[in-house]
Amino acid sequence: MTFQEQIKQGIPDQLPQPKPYETNINHAPKRKEILGEEEKKLALKNALRYFDPQFHAELIPEFKQELEDYGRIYMYRFRPDYEMKARPITDYPGKSEQAKAIMLMIQNNLDYAVAQHPHELITYGGNGAVFSNWAQYLLTMKYLSEMNNDQTLVMYSGHPMGLFPSHKDAPRVVVTNGMMIPNYSKPDDWEKFNALGVTQYGQMTAGSYMYIGPQGIVHGTTITVLNAFRKIKKEPKGGLFVTSGLGGMSGAQPKAGNIAGCVTVCAEVNPKITKIRHDQKWVNEIHEDLDELVKRVIEAQANKETVSLAYLGNIVEVWEKFDQEDVRIDIGSDQTSLHNPWAGGYYPAGQSFEESNTMMAENPELFKEKVQETLRRHAAAINKHTAKGTYFFDYGNAFLLEASRAGADVMAENPTLGREFRYPSYVQDIMGPMCFDYGFGPFRWVCSSGNPEDLQKTDDIACAVLEEMVKNSPEEIQQQMKDNIQWIKGAQENKLVVGSQARILYADAEGRMKIAEAFNKAIKNGEIGPVVLGRDHHDVSGTDSPYRETSNIYDGSRFTADMAIHNVIGDSFRGATWVSIHNGGGVGWGEVINGGFGMLLDGSDDADRRLKSMLFWDVNNGISRRSWARNEGAVFAIKRAMEAEPNLKVTLPNLVDENLL
Repeated sequence: MTFQEQIKQGIPDQLPQPKPYETNINHAPKRKEILGEEEKKLALKNALRYFDPQFHAELIPEFKQELEDYGRIYMYRFRPDYEMKARPITDYPGKSEQAKAIMLMIQNNLDYAVAQHPHELITYGGNGAVFSNWAQYLLTMKYLSEMNNDQTLVMYSGHPMGLFPSHKDAPRVVVTNGMMIPNYSKPDDWEKFNALGVTQYGQMTAGSYMYIGPQGIVHGTTITVLNAFRKIKKEPKGGLFVTSGLGGMSGAQPKAGNIAGCVTVCAEVNPKITKIRHDQKWVNEIHEDLDELVKRVIEAQANKETVSLAYLGNIVEVWEKFDQEDVRIDIGSDQTSLHNPWAGGYYPAGQSFEESNTMMAENPELFKEKVQETLRRHAAAINKHTAKGTYFFDYGNAFLLEASRAGADVMAENPTLGREFRYPSYVQDIMGPMCFDYGFGPFRWVCSSGNPEDLQKTDDIACAVLEEMVKNSPEEIQQQMKDNIQWIKGAQENKLVVGSQARILYADAEGRMKIAEAFNKAIKNGEIGPVVLGRDHHDVSGTDSPYRETSNIYDGSRFTADMAIHNVIGDSFRGATWVSIHNGGGVGWGEVINGGFGMLLDGSDDADRRLKSMLFWDVNNGISRRSWARNEGAVFAIKRAMEAEPNLKVTLPNLVDENLL
């Protein structure tokens, strides 16, 4: 069968042969056993409903074995035989160009070069799933190949509920992931209901088909590292940045350190993913001996090198060793997946990667004890360095939250609302006041032709737009504009592409609209192929997350989720091609609600109309909420937006004299 025929087939009429478990692939760890006997039967019944009853007798023992061996039913037998990668949009079957664009993005999320655990359909973060099983993937791709522009595909946590009548301006796909009743959002609830096959953790851009590999976070990480050094009034050259995690998004850290121009040490316990990042040239060197690492770091600091060093081992060992050897750390953070601390997001010190994985599945209570013990050690070592002058910030991965739950010394001596922890979130100190409050966030695009020349042309178009805009930009956003122009000028030489021909660029609403409008004109004129627009959920407006995206909201509303819900509703009727809303994300199940979108630009007048309507709302919804929280930069930004758009009228806060209070 051709690729197109396989897509259109969906779940095959005849059972494919079982596939061997490929040991060279980076697999998800075994999930802990959480289902009772009756619940295991229910999980099997739930999995079997995708298949004709004539196959049930053969599939039951196989699915039962998967549940026992891996803690989930992945349906490995049904993995497609074709290569999993984003193809040119013209290669996909279908009646709708918008649907073809979504197929392209789904396959990009599962590309072996992009996905963390591709055979388990997990893109990043240890549990950020595109689908729960391969039947869902096959059925979804089939529906997309059949869809017309008067239909909408409804996705229930990985399950394609079906095609429903709608209209051409409606989203082609509406995605929800993990939208639990609030009382059922504890970590064990995810384990249980995911094992039953009725919900999944979509992370952020994994479950919304908008992940573009580590590049997706590298720009934000670069801005964070640059501004962290600015904050301590030190040049990055010769400065040392220590952190951990090389998996999905965390793999961006060494590349960002290189772009910023510092020395980066990034620890990782997983040998496979460490090798992948080295092969992809996202990290320069791998070290396994702490004494050798210390020598190399001291040498790099003395020579003011720009270099990234991976340490294959536990990050706690690095912090402790650098303290003993008096290696000065200028800035420090952590980007392990601590939103998922008991299922592979963070590993205990003092035992091997393999030993930890076994303990995680077979003795989860002991594993939890060891993780919490390591978190206490981790925090204690960081505290020793900060006492010497290190600037440490939480990277929004729930490090401080989980460390506090483990009893680590991370709480502020004099806590205030929003500043409970000893160290700030990077959003509180850097990204919030410098970027999000002014509307700057991670705008993305993907060249659906798959042609690198199209990506170069879009880079040039975006750069020209920004260079024209900066001429008349107010002083308050000059630094942001200059940083982003510098970024896009160096994008090609930094070799950021992994998977699809994609780019990320921090831009405000005006920048996003002008860049998108210029793309659409270039498509109309035949200069480039269609372009898919999107963004990270980690943005101005899409995410309510009290310990990350909205951590610099100090009016008490950071624990509310109205903004994210309004964001996705508003995007859906303003022209998004697809929209998504998730429970969970980079800080944990039950800790955040986040929404995203995708939009296809095809050169049409319809696309021009939609982009202007949707992108304006997508950003200004968040700025208005931030301004109501009395954030000074956001008040400035929303007033400027109202001057530009007469139909925008936003309620502004009146400030109270502190002396009266």
